[in-house]
Amino acid sequence: MSIKDLKQAIPDYAKDLRLNISSVMDEDLLTEQQRYGVFLASALAARNATVIAAARAEAEAHLSAEAIEAAKAAAAIMGMNNIYYRFLHLTSSGDYKSLPAKLRMNVIGKPGIEKVDFELYSLAVSAVNGCGMCVDSHEAVVRKAGLKPEQIQAAVRIAAVTHGVAQTLDGESALSA
Repeated sequence: MSIKDLKQAIPDYAKDLRLNISSVMDEDLLTEQQRYGVFLASALAARNATVIAAARAEAEAHLSAEAIEAAKAAAAIMGMNNIYYRFLHLTSSGDYKSLPAKLRMNVIGKPGIEKVDFELYSLAVSAVNGCGMCVDSHEAVVRKAGLKPEQIQAAVRIAAVTHGVAQTLDGESALSA
């Protein structure tokens, strides 16, 4: 499945998503590795099989095996971290903030690709998963690494559109069940 196939799966009432997926994936502010890695990581975070299949096909056509693994790793590790750190952010008790997380996160230190790209994937997944602490943390790292606000916004736009498409397709599936 390609992005073209994915666009055809989007119902007419969500035609804005169809238009947006084309524009965000043609974004020239990001490198190919950043663009397709963010797409794959965001698709995995959004958890829709059709969107994941399209993202995987596009990733396989544009990314190295290492970048694909890094996108998958970002989705996996942020799936854990986003829950934990969102809890820390949302709880009114300060007791937990001083405790060590005791969660293994080795892939963040050695992602197998450029650190800035892995952090950008992690930022996109954190946006999809709604973890403000993680968004702030990864945004600071990519800014320090030299990414401009427009580049960061481009990655988050990919994540937002990917999530919107996944949510729409999930809704359609539920309506037809």
